[in-house]
Amino acid sequence: MTKQTGQSGQSDPDLSPEQIEAMIKEYDSESNFRDLLGPVAILVTIASVALSLFHLYTAGFGLLNEVMHRTVHLAFVMGLVFLVFPRKRAAPTPAMWRSSFLFAAFYLFLIFDLLGQLPATVSSYVFIAGMVGLAIMTLPIKGRGCEPGKIALRDWLFAALGAGFSAYLAVFFKDIFIVNVGEPRPQEYMMGLIAIIVTLEATRRTMGATLAYIGAFCILYAMFGPYMPGILAHRGYGIDRIINHLFVGTEGIYGVAVGVVATYVFHFVLFGILAQMSGLGQLFIDLATIIAGRQSGGSAKVSVVSSGFFGMISGSPIANTVTTGAFTIPLMKKMGFSGRFAGAVEASASCGGQVTPPIMGASAFVMTEMLGVPYNEIILIAIIPAAFHYLAILLMVHLESKRLGLAGMSADKIPQLANVLKRSWHLLIPLAVMVTLLLMQYTPFLAAFWGILFTIGFSYIPLVAHRMGNRDMDLNTVLTPRKLMIGFEDGAKFALAIGAACACVGFLLGITTLTGLGFKFSAAVVQLAYDLAGIVTAFDFTGLLSEKSIALFFGLFFVAIACILMGAGIPTTPTYIILASIAAPALSEFGVPLIATHFFVFYFGVLADVTPPVALAAYAAAGLSRADPMRTGTTAFRLSMGKALVPFMFIYAPSLLFVDFSLVEFVLALFSGVLAILALSAAYIGFWGRELILVEKVLLTLAGLVLISNSWIAITLGTLVVLGILLRAKVSSRTEMA
Repeated sequence: MTKQTGQSGQSDPDLSPEQIEAMIKEYDSESNFRDLLGPVAILVTIASVALSLFHLYTAGFGLLNEVMHRTVHLAFVMGLVFLVFPRKRAAPTPAMWRSSFLFAAFYLFLIFDLLGQLPATVSSYVFIAGMVGLAIMTLPIKGRGCEPGKIALRDWLFAALGAGFSAYLAVFFKDIFIVNVGEPRPQEYMMGLIAIIVTLEATRRTMGATLAYIGAFCILYAMFGPYMPGILAHRGYGIDRIINHLFVGTEGIYGVAVGVVATYVFHFVLFGILAQMSGLGQLFIDLATIIAGRQSGGSAKVSVVSSGFFGMISGSPIANTVTTGAFTIPLMKKMGFSGRFAGAVEASASCGGQVTPPIMGASAFVMTEMLGVPYNEIILIAIIPAAFHYLAILLMVHLESKRLGLAGMSADKIPQLANVLKRSWHLLIPLAVMVTLLLMQYTPFLAAFWGILFTIGFSYIPLVAHRMGNRDMDLNTVLTPRKLMIGFEDGAKFALAIGAACACVGFLLGITTLTGLGFKFSAAVVQLAYDLAGIVTAFDFTGLLSEKSIALFFGLFFVAIACILMGAGIPTTPTYIILASIAAPALSEFGVPLIATHFFVFYFGVLADVTPPVALAAYAAAGLSRADPMRTGTTAFRLSMGKALVPFMFIYAPSLLFVDFSLVEFVLALFSGVLAILALSAAYIGFWGRELILVEKVLLTLAGLVLISNSWIAITLGTLVVLGILLRAKVSSRTEMA
């Protein structure tokens, strides 16, 4: 998403808007759009605007039936993906060749397996020959180069097939879903095979190979079930049954993942882009500067607050990192923070927006769909965990500022609240209207519909104000018809990658329901956790450790690692959908409340963006701060420790999520959580009034981790250790100053 330039009271960024856009493309594959020219650009603009208008109209005036709505959405998405996202023009690397060969071989395997299921007709053989050619075209064979802004012939072919397989279901809806329901014809199998190949290729182009590998593995798992080891084994399914399950109906490609994008995510992506174009991003930074700018290390705290604001409506932590970081990172470095720390602060804060109510990057609405819990309950539940995350970041920023002796921002850099509200009051109304409708339990897409309309309408307030003599408002934020068309086009483009990714996620969800993969994963995790717990308790001579509690800890640890690995390089929404389907059931086996399991996997999925070795948000911030990417990623992970610890806290004390609420448990968990974050923050920064020695840092770390427990004994011991070390450090620092 783009952000308005010209910050009030702040210096301009070190990078131009073009450089910022280039960095977003480099680190965020979801934003790596072609620079199209001429008739092709016009075609893409028309199709993108049409997609946005389709969603805006259906949000306000009623959705189509479930299948039809999703097929229309995906027809546009798959058709546009191959026109908007480029193939890599650089010389293919050996790794790229290996990956492409694996996928081509997989496609050929599916093609020839399907051959035995089709009638022996000329059309069947022609189709198979065409599919073989399509598989070969997926290889990175360097053909004749295209001029800039033009599209290769094979991309046109993939675009036509991508739009075609969904359009086929829409056009022949009655024949497929009513007349011949349960009895697919040969042409359905053919279109289903095209859908599988094109979806995997669209995912590879927009997201990279990781998610595509997962999708391909799921299909192979369904086919080779009898040959799987131990608990993973199942009866196995033929390619015809798999295609029918994934393509026809709402169990696979057109399942819940595409459904939430087509009814929730798309609308809030569009709202976020139009809100930014109308100046909301500028308002967020101004308000953050007023709130935090005067405090020690003000620029870093402004980064935390503004990134949290912007992250709520941004679906991409990477885009959030680059757009806000282009302004905040140079300010932090000029104030005295190291490039590594400045980049880490921005990355960690930007990822925090995904867990911050009321919007939560649209993930709140996905949770509502998957859990059947009202939206207003979801955002209430999310408040305490999000507060812990930002408490940890702000505390570490504060301690680092004190350690370096940094002051706040000068008064001339901080805008006046009255001036900000006078200039930008109208930008808060669309957001307030949308949140109010959500809290009144209107559907999310209807709330987004009115939010978008109010954003467009109220963007004209500066124009009216100018005509009435008020020259303070910025006319550049008026959403004129031309800007509105750009906003609608960008809204569709930014939803393409997540649309393709969620179609691929449909493979995993479909195969899970077909084979019971989720239950098998859960059983494997539970069995391994109890095996390790048995070993630990065998050496426990005190009798204080129970096998169930140790097994729960190991289960949480295994699921957390799986979440971080799964979330590497995959957007938040599809990551959460995958994890909620596969990993969350494992925690339910330990008696953890369902909503706590979903929040646990969601938090650790988001954490992947700042977890090395694949910490894309941190690497993007390192590019802005000119720091070492790996060290920046490590620092960002430490700054995000609140996000890593909080899930364990609310598993052991569900009252933090207002689940099975007990006031005593809630107060105790709140106290121990704050103290744990305080201890770990001081240990990581190594400062509490004075520099802490190694022994103090180690003891604070251990005590902070112990405080996560729900045991009175552990909390008491941890509290005594933390308070003792911090009081001793504070007293000795005052003595030294005296």
